[in-house]
Amino acid sequence: MMAEEFTSKMPASLQDSPAPTETCTQCGGSGWRTLPASGDKPQSVVKCQCRVGNWAERLLKKARIPARYEHCTLSNFDSDFPGANHSLAAALFQANRFVEEYPVETTGLMLLGPIGVGKTHLAVGVLRELVLQKNASCLFYDYRELLKEIQNSYNATVQTTELEILKPVFETEVLVLDELGAVKPTEWVWDTVSHILNTRYNDKRTTIITTNFDDLPPGRGRTPLERTSREDTLGDRIGERMRSRLREMCRVIEMQGSDFRQNIRRARSQW
Repeated sequence: MMAEEFTSKMPASLQDSPAPTETCTQCGGSGWRTLPASGDKPQSVVKCQCRVGNWAERLLKKARIPARYEHCTLSNFDSDFPGANHSLAAALFQANRFVEEYPVETTGLMLLGPIGVGKTHLAVGVLRELVLQKNASCLFYDYRELLKEIQNSYNATVQTTELEILKPVFETEVLVLDELGAVKPTEWVWDTVSHILNTRYNDKRTTIITTNFDDLPPGRGRTPLERTSREDTLGDRIGERMRSRLREMCRVIEMQGSDFRQNIRRARSQW
C-alpha cells in the first residue's frame, strides 16, 4: 500500500501541519513514507522526517514561550560558573533525566529557589526538549498572566471566555506554570489554582512548576507581629491542600544560589 493512500487517514493534527518548503524526495510531500516488508515485518507507513521537523517547529510556536526565554535550552544552562551552588548541576541532571524518561514517567517537576537561579530557564529547556525529542504538546504560562487573562474574560467587552482560556491549560500534555504563588492570595485565586491543578491531576497530565516560595505549610505566628514579619510560604500563597497535591504531582528540585542576573550586572560594571 502506497503512502499517499494514508494521507486521508492521518490524524487531523498532522493533516493541517505545515508542508515542507521543498517537495521531499522521500515522501513526495505527503508527510508519510512506506517502509518495505522485511523478514517477518509487513510493509508499514511512518511519518517522514521532513514532516516531523515541521511539526516540532509548530508545536514550539504554540507553546507560548516568551521572547525573553526563547534562547533557553538545557545545553546552555550554566550550572558550573565560578561560585555556582552544587544544587544547579544536580537540577540540570534531573531535568535531563526527566526528558529521557518521559512519557514513561509522567510525574512533573517543581523547581524551588530564590529569584535569579535559573528556574524558568530550566523549565523552558525541558519544555523545548520534550517538543523536539518527544513531539509532546506543551504550553508555557506565567501564573500572573494566566490569572489576569481569566479575570479579563469576565469583562463583557472581551471576546474570550474563561473556558477558551482554560481549555488548552487543561488539555496540553505538559504545562509549565511559572512563578506559582506570585499573586497575593484571595478566595478567587485559591479556587482558580485548585481548579487548574486538580483538573490536570485527575486527567494525569504532567505539570512543571517554578516558584520563589519555600515549600512549607502556612505559617502560624503566635502574635500579629510574628505573622506579619515572617516571609510567606508556598502554603500561604496557594493553600495547604494544593501544596500537598503538588507533592503528588511533582518531583521537587531545590535550586540555591545568588541571583545570576545581579552577578552579570555586577561583573559588567567592573569591566
